[in-house]
Amino acid sequence: MTEFDTGLPSVRQVQKYIKDQQKIVIQLTTTESITGQILWQDPQCICVSDESNQSLLIWRHALVYLKPAP
Repeated sequence: MTEFDTGLPSVRQVQKYIKDQQKIVIQLTTTESITGQILWQDPQCICVSDESNQSLLIWRHALVYLKPAP
C-alpha cells in the first residue's frame, strides 16, 4: 500500500477544500463532471458528497482535475 504523504501540495490543497467545506467541480476521465464537497481523502480515493447529498467514492486515477465551483 502507498504511504499517504501529507506534505505534497496536492494533498494539502484537497485538505484545504475539506477544511473550508469548499464546493468543487471534479472532472473525471470518463468526461463526467461532478459538483459537490470533498468529505475525506486517502491514498487511493476521495469521497465526495454531490449536489443530491449522495456520497461518491472516486479513485484518484479517475481524476482529471479538481477546481473550486463558481
